This record gives sequence, C-alpha cells and structure tokens, in this order.
Amino acid sequence: MPDSIDNLLPLSSLTVDNATAALAQGVAALSAGQTVFDLRNVQSVDSSAVSVLLAWQRAARAAGVVLELRNLPAKLRSLTKLYGVCALVSPSLAECADVSSHPAAEAATTHHHHHHH
Repeated sequence: MPDSIDNLLPLSSLTVDNATAALAQGVAALSAGQTVFDLRNVQSVDSSAVSVLLAWQRAARAAGVVLELRNLPAKLRSLTKLYGVCALVSPSLAECADVSSHPAAEAATTHHHHHHH
C-alpha cells in the first residue's frame, strides 16, 4: 500500500444495477482504512445511489469512523437534496449546510411553540 491512500473509488456509476456491488466495495474500502471516498469518476447515478451513500455512512458509523464523500456528481448532489439526506450523506459539503431554505427543517423548528393547556 502506498503511503497516500488513493481516495478515488473506482466506480463509474451508482445505479440500481450495481448498488449492491458498490455498497460492498465501499464497505471493503472502509474496512481497509479508507475514510474519504472520491466519487469524481461516477458518471451515472439514480435514486439507489442515495441508499448506497447512506449505507456507507452507516457502515462508517458502525466502524467508529467519519466517512467523507468528495466530488459527488451534480446529479447525485441534487438527489441527496431531493431526499433531504444531503447533510447525512456528506456533512462537510458546503451546499449541504444550507438547510435554512428547507421547508421541512423550518416546520420542525417552529413546533416547539405550542403552549396549549
């Protein structure tokens, strides 16, 4: 193993066709000590990509490590936003931090004003 672990995941797609394989690959990388996944090679994604990312994060938490996902393709980023899991998938991404415009988040924060007796 070279000193600098290559963070690039050799995945060109994250779709329903290879979700299981991609998941296994990510988990294997995690157990090998890789905690940054670079997804710049990923060309095609569908909604199952989101489940794969979440499963990777669960595996990372189970292993007690913090997994950082880098260079998500734009389509994948918009999918994670669509499902409201952007911050879960990649807390370090700047575009995930902006939850103030998310209606669900606002609804959740306004609920603690009910003093009905």
